Amino acid sequence: MDKLIITGGNRLDGEIRISGAKNSALPILAATLLADEPVTVCNLPHLHDITTMIELFGCMGVELMIDEKMNVEVHASTIKSLTAPYELVKTMRASILVLGPILARHGYAEVALPGGCGIGSRPVDLHLRGLEAMGAEVVVEDGYIKAKADRLKGARIFFDTVTVTGTENLLMAAALADGETILENAAREPEVVDLAECLIRMGAEIEGHGTDTIRVQGKKSLHGCVYSVLPDRIETSTYLIAAAATRGRIKVKDTDPTILDPVLVKLREAGAVITVGEDWIELDMEGRRPKAISLKTAPYPGMATDVQAQFTALNAVAEGTGTITETIFENRFMHVLEMKRMGADMDIEGNTAICRGVEGLKSAPVMATDLRASASLVIAGLVAEGDTVVDRIYHIDRGYECIEEKLQQLGAKIRRVPN
Repeated sequence: MDKLIITGGNRLDGEIRISGAKNSALPILAATLLADEPVTVCNLPHLHDITTMIELFGCMGVELMIDEKMNVEVHASTIKSLTAPYELVKTMRASILVLGPILARHGYAEVALPGGCGIGSRPVDLHLRGLEAMGAEVVVEDGYIKAKADRLKGARIFFDTVTVTGTENLLMAAALADGETILENAAREPEVVDLAECLIRMGAEIEGHGTDTIRVQGKKSLHGCVYSVLPDRIETSTYLIAAAATRGRIKVKDTDPTILDPVLVKLREAGAVITVGEDWIELDMEGRRPKAISLKTAPYPGMATDVQAQFTALNAVAEGTGTITETIFENRFMHVLEMKRMGADMDIEGNTAICRGVEGLKSAPVMATDLRASASLVIAGLVAEGDTVVDRIYHIDRGYECIEEKLQQLGAKIRRVPN
């Protein structure tokens, strides 16, 4: 198991390219299982979760062709097994996304209950209730979801809680259902919109994606296409926040500023000078210490829970006091305890972290507890005095492509070493 060693104190300065979005790539890969013809997915990030999904496809007999640029051509018509086994599903929660497409296309699916980061309960009940509303018979036994339906029927489905993966799973299932499906209180995230646009490219009839009501007219079949995954807004946010925390200057390229408004607003509040173009963002702290910010996570278009930890790291060394309130997951402040080991002045009250900024942090050995907590500890290491060791970084490899190489391009002293 690898770890990162970070020598803090350097301002980040330079330019980097943003990778494709993991949270878009995984559902789009799952959507290829709906097609009768080959689908090519471009701009995939080179990440462990993507590799796991590709391994899962291979396990099910789906043929894939991958080029050196991580463009993947998927031939779903070769599928031999309708089971997603626990050995692969246990490491990646997004594997639940194959349930809807396999069931809709083949009439049966058997998917192990998923794993992933330990950041709180993320039940799949909404997925299952939605499929049942579409006429599926669903049982959970021996750790597996087993669902069958001769052909799914269109239905009106109301989500009592906004769920991204639930919206995505039922959106894919509805694409091949008989009749109209209406998804109400649907997730509005850009990744959901990206999935819908890919499905439309495959021949699906979808309206309302990007709003809380999505209408899908089911088709008997979908065809092949070539589709490029949108840029990763969480990776973009992480590097912008890291640059702000180190009082640096950064230009991120191949990104989409239009889906980053909540983050850019808070970075400007922190004192950053931000300039945007069609596919780039430049941030300059002009050597100034950031100001503390307060935020509350919320479903899109609110502040993403996936950037909460990174803003907590910024607040650790900011001027003033800020509060970070987490409304999505109940166990997502484990990074706070690690930052306190580095000298951060923070307390947790219920679902809020109160952060009183200090002039600087001190290096310490810290342990990553989930994907985004890993990134926040890297940011803390970048601003700390001395050598910070971040352990259990397998989490970070699930969501960040070549993080140490990109940070090195920006002048950070960071290296990966085996334990």
